[in-house]
Amino acid sequence: MGQKINPLGFRLSLTQNHHSYWFAKPKNYSKILESDRQIRNCIEVYIRENIRNSSNYGGIARVEIQRKTDLIQVELYTGFPALLIENRGEGIEKLKNKVQNILSPIDKRLRLTLIEITKPYEEPNILAEYIALQLESRVAFRRTMRKAIELAKRSNNIGGIKIQIAGRLNGAEIARVEWAREGRVPLQTMRAQINYCYYAAQTIYGVLGIKVWIFQDEE
Repeated sequence: MGQKINPLGFRLSLTQNHHSYWFAKPKNYSKILESDRQIRNCIEVYIRENIRNSSNYGGIARVEIQRKTDLIQVELYTGFPALLIENRGEGIEKLKNKVQNILSPIDKRLRLTLIEITKPYEEPNILAEYIALQLESRVAFRRTMRKAIELAKRSNNIGGIKIQIAGRLNGAEIARVEWAREGRVPLQTMRAQINYCYYAAQTIYGVLGIKVWIFQDEE
């Protein structure tokens, strides 16, 4: 019987760090947690509607949120910061205004910063977003997986990669699961630095679930 667990939560405090840094009293914990979720959803929707198109995509690897006494600091780790700072920075200003609109009046002070990732295809979120864009453009899933693995293997820091796609692949009537792997991906080793993400691709045949595991090294 399979025992499934999220690879990131499994290694939390060992090889993985938290993406939210703040302290709250028990009665306020759920409200702040929901506020973090709304901030991330707002950024994801803005990227999907304004940045991502048939020729490029947002490329947001992760969003880290730090809450201080009178300041909310949001850091966007992206491999393509030029997409958000075009037109003299109007893109990042519009995104900041949208995030501020969903915050409560006491949390209006916001600082939004961009941090560039030198090797974006080492990040599973960016790679999964690339795969989703190809699948939504009706590219064959096997060709898409091979191309994604080639992009990831260009970096010498990756020891292995696994990609799994589930759903009505190529418009088939019956949903199935297909996967491809290159190198080692030791999911049961706790000291292994595994980066993982799940991403949903909205195709005309339905939703395709994309999972990406990237193994970098062992501590």
